[in-house]
Amino acid sequence: MTSTGFAPRRPPLTLGIEEEFLLADRRSRLTACRADQVLADVGAVLGPRVQNEFFATQVEVCTEPVATAAELRRQLVDGRRLTAAAALRAGCLLVASASGILGRRPPQITEGDRYRRIADHVGPLATGSGEFGGCHVHLGSLDKADALALSGRLRPWLPVLQALMVNSPFAGGRDRNCASWRALRYERWPTVGPAPVLDEAGYEVLADRLVAEGTILDRRMLYWYARPSEHLPTLEIRVADVNAEVDDTVLLALLLRGLAVVLLDEADRGAPGPVVTDAQLVGAHRQAALHGLRGTGVGPDGVPRPMLQLLHGLLRRSAPGLESTGDAAQVGMMLGGLLASGTGAERQRAVRRRHGSLGDIVDDLARRTVAG
Repeated sequence: MTSTGFAPRRPPLTLGIEEEFLLADRRSRLTACRADQVLADVGAVLGPRVQNEFFATQVEVCTEPVATAAELRRQLVDGRRLTAAAALRAGCLLVASASGILGRRPPQITEGDRYRRIADHVGPLATGSGEFGGCHVHLGSLDKADALALSGRLRPWLPVLQALMVNSPFAGGRDRNCASWRALRYERWPTVGPAPVLDEAGYEVLADRLVAEGTILDRRMLYWYARPSEHLPTLEIRVADVNAEVDDTVLLALLLRGLAVVLLDEADRGAPGPVVTDAQLVGAHRQAALHGLRGTGVGPDGVPRPMLQLLHGLLRRSAPGLESTGDAAQVGMMLGGLLASGTGAERQRAVRRRHGSLGDIVDDLARRTVAG
């Protein structure tokens, strides 16, 4: 039992991270189509923890499911450093940017039947505005029914976490006048958006219908902001930009787990869920993409509130869960550091003000990516 008197009824959830990094040429800082070369090198060490992604300029580095913040951080740092070393041997930098700051146009799609079919299915959305990369958090172990129950209760909090992790104000050599160009691009893809509130039977019916109607090619193209994994016993959260500071990624994962512990307990007790509408959530996610923590979100009661106010509410709401996993002090420290230095998007803009060059932003991100 924690000091708040909260005693979770379930075993601690595991954490897993998928980070999508871009490769930039060491000389030009343009995105570089050398993912296959990097993967052939680092794959001998990381195995299935590193893999291709949609763009040929992109590699995905994953952690295994872990129980502690320390182990999560260790795997993130090791994966980044090993992959960055392989990237250097291929003449490029590993960059934790959610957009191709100096991206090639049109970006090259990774070879392979599935990626080509997706590109054909989404058409110009695939290559219209350069590369993009996210950070996905897996919460487990959960069966599908519990994952769906958690998804429904997380809905109003996900725009807040998206706002916390914005890191793509520049793309294709331009200032996009937003905090997350990735989010603004990605929201146009089929099924991207707030997850519908579903039970297990409803999920099966809807997923089958979306495939049968041709909205998506298969269930792996369910791109809701929170989705039950089709191959793992997890709920996958897909709202965040990839971020250069490893502590920001750890913070995101710990906040999600602390909140999930509380929300699952409420679900077990039959407490009512949030009352927000899909339209309110779409607006809140758009606010996060445009303005980050300076935007306006919506509370679980459906009342619009500033993102910063909602962030502090999220911290209070998740406090019992964070105490139960021993993460409360670390989260407080990391969140304070992020708020003091600014979001990833704000840090990028600060580098631009100091140096005036988008190439300097690429260099700064590459340095932070492996700083540990």
